[in-house]
Amino acid sequence: MSIESHIAELEKKHRAIDREIEIELTRPSTDDVRVASLKRKKLRIKDEMMRLQSPHPTIH
Repeated sequence: MSIESHIAELEKKHRAIDREIEIELTRPSTDDVRVASLKRKKLRIKDEMMRLQSPHPTIH
């Protein structure tokens, strides 16, 4: 898989998590733990995208 296609997949996951968060926040009994977990997952994906897009990606 190329870096570009990997970034595209990560972007799709990032948007999907965003939608999940929005849905969770519209519920009358919002699950704060779930929202926090989704936000952490979204941040990890964003960090991975930034790492892949940097001119000198680090190896983990």
